[in-house]
Amino acid sequence: MTVPKASALIADDLRRRIVTGELAPGEKLPSEAVLMAEFGVSRPTLREAFRILEGESLLTVARGPHGGPRVLEPDGRMAARYTGTLLQYRGTPLSDVYRARTELEVSAVGMLAAARGKAPVRALAELVGEGDGIVDDEEAFADYSLRFHVSVVENAGCTTLAVLGRMLFDILDAHNAQFIAAHPPGYERAVNKKAQAAYRRLVKLLQDRDGTAAQRHWRRHLEAVQEFMVGQSDTALVEVLS
Repeated sequence: MTVPKASALIADDLRRRIVTGELAPGEKLPSEAVLMAEFGVSRPTLREAFRILEGESLLTVARGPHGGPRVLEPDGRMAARYTGTLLQYRGTPLSDVYRARTELEVSAVGMLAAARGKAPVRALAELVGEGDGIVDDEEAFADYSLRFHVSVVENAGCTTLAVLGRMLFDILDAHNAQFIAAHPPGYERAVNKKAQAAYRRLVKLLQDRDGTAAQRHWRRHLEAVQEFMVGQSDTALVEVLS
């Protein structure tokens, strides 16, 4: 059995304090002298712990007389980067990510349909109105479309699903930007109009509490998106995220 290094144990302790809110975002950590005395370690060991948490984007360490480690708010970017790297290492095709997104979003739609309150569907209904005037602006519509898909997952009421969705959406957003740059202006306009109609149809089905039809509709839409964006290509993630 491997005994964890002192620096790793210190990082574990500080990480726990950050994620539980004991150390708030923006808060400066106690001085090195105080922490060295608390943990009974040397300065190099303490600084190694800081480097671990810097690598996880939980701390930022400013240099100089008024510097020192300061707490950062945890976000999903670090997890998304690692997930992307792992998928790249395994040679995962882009189509695999799109399939995973389909299953995740269809599940989210089922949760939305089963939700007791009206607020989650109302949030989607308010958002869908933004798309009507920008279907010809490919970059603006791509940003709006991403926000709509994120909203589908984040309003499903499952935090774990939302975190997983965010990781996938970061990858798909990178591919979409690459896709737009690789095609002539106007290439996506007809598809954007179909997407906007699909968003409105989803909202209507959810308002009608027809979960089965909503899931069936959303699966068809996402499969059509995958066909348009990926087709029969076996493009690997390394070609998208490198």
